[in-house]
Amino acid sequence: MIGAAAGATIVAHGGYLIIHGQITAGDFTSFILSFFMLNDPIKKLNGFNLRLQEGAASIRRIFEIMDTEAEIVSPPNAVKLQRFEKGIDLKIDRFQYPLAEEPILQNIDLHVDRGEVVALVGSSGSGKTTMVNLLPRFHDIDKGAIRIDDYDLRELDLHSLRSQIAVVTQETILFNDSIANNITYGHPECSQERMIDAAMAANAHQFILQQPRGYDTLIGEKGAKLSGGQRQRLSIARALVKDAPILILDEATSALDSESEIEVQQAIERLMQNRTTIVIAHRLSTIRHAHRICVMEKGQIIEMGSHDELLALGGRYEQLHQMQFRAHFADYAGAAKIATS
Repeated sequence: MIGAAAGATIVAHGGYLIIHGQITAGDFTSFILSFFMLNDPIKKLNGFNLRLQEGAASIRRIFEIMDTEAEIVSPPNAVKLQRFEKGIDLKIDRFQYPLAEEPILQNIDLHVDRGEVVALVGSSGSGKTTMVNLLPRFHDIDKGAIRIDDYDLRELDLHSLRSQIAVVTQETILFNDSIANNITYGHPECSQERMIDAAMAANAHQFILQQPRGYDTLIGEKGAKLSGGQRQRLSIARALVKDAPILILDEATSALDSESEIEVQQAIERLMQNRTTIVIAHRLSTIRHAHRICVMEKGQIIEMGSHDELLALGGRYEQLHQMQFRAHFADYAGAAKIATS
């Protein structure tokens, strides 16, 4: 309203000046054009202040993050773990998150031999992901000890510890960079031949070659330009390039369709060869051949054994297996009914 009133006032006053011969029509036209040309820069100046405030808030947040001191650090005179050789011992008497009312894990006693495949199954909230997150020392336990090759994790240098571990999770962590840089993220000095071999083993080489620029294709933030199965195969290729002796798989295929799951599962089987693997599985069919399966409930291991042993036991694992079998059979029957109709 103010702008419209100002414009009407200028036109009225300008007409008055022209009628009385104080200015010419050309002078008035020049003034009007200059006035409207000034309007857009003034609007942009107001927007600049808004962007400046947003930038200042972002800078403050960035510096807050950079100034935050890590709670988990390497101890003085930390031991550098050169190579994983023996096994992993998890003896967790109690672990509780700072703001949690109840312990997440308690009375855990698990030994994993070098080269063994151990699967963790159970309902949501039973503590599976929390337990594997303790292995790279993302958290420290309240009571108990976790040992690798007879060394307590709290005695080890963090970098040397985490260099022995590769993690493939359900949610892949990819960057707005080239496919090649995402694959070699954990091993930047990796040769091109090794990178391509890893991509082939992960069933990723063919779809990478179909991209506009091959391995130099930018994939967007969090791999937005790729499908879920493609993103997962890149994360598996990254783990293959790192070549860590300990592998953690956290429901790596649970969010994929059947076709993608088959390709990813084949890649995972290659990745697991000659590695000590801890698998968190939602679909029990993917861990049938694990050396041991641990069934977790309310932060404790309530059953342990092979697939056949746990089925014969007739406990919680057998219940989970029957539930998934019935759900799969119902889906298959529904699809068959639709096809015949």
